[in-house]
Amino acid sequence: MPSPSPRALVVKITCGAEALERLNQGLTVAATALTAGAEVSLWLTGEASWLAVPGRAQTLALEHAAPAVDLLDAVIGGGRVTLCGQCAARRGLAGEALLEGIEIRGAVSFVEEILRDGVLALVY
Repeated sequence: MPSPSPRALVVKITCGAEALERLNQGLTVAATALTAGAEVSLWLTGEASWLAVPGRAQTLALEHAAPAVDLLDAVIGGGRVTLCGQCAARRGLAGEALLEGIEIRGAVSFVEEILRDGVLALVY
């Protein structure tokens, strides 16, 4: 009997450099889920919004952890990365100022994603 395919995973990160361990954990879980074959959607909200800006992830280093930039690049390359629309507006971030592959969407999109059958949502 074939094994069931991994379920979809939505990871929402709400923190930034002020909670680097939690931020890195969310990125690690999202990137690891991709390698396990899961469909991954990463949401950057609150202070994690700054990760959508080129060069920001490179400034984050956490001892004994994979580099945030590598984890983010993996998720952009294999999953979907979304920047919260309200969070982007509050920080003056717009499409042209973001990393390629990151889109701005709102709460309706987040709710639609997490209410699909078989989706697991985690918040960091």
